[in-house]
Amino acid sequence: MADQLVRLVDEELVRSLKDRAGRNGRDVDAGHWAILAAALARPHKRAFAEVLASMRDAGADADFGRMESAGDAPRVFD
Repeated sequence: MADQLVRLVDEELVRSLKDRAGRNGRDVDAGHWAILAAALARPHKRAFAEVLASMRDAGADADFGRMESAGDAPRVFD
């Protein structure tokens, strides 16, 4: 198994990591591994531009043009 060294970690963060590991019944290393594994197991969140780019073509822009109303819209929430 490889080693990972993290330098210049804020003392408050180190204290929080130790406290969290203790609350979960783990030693500090096992606590770090659990946090890293959970963070890396999360699904990748795609950027809004990626989502838009992945959408299939749904028609020409003219198909989605705004239609002018012939009168007042019905009042459906009164």
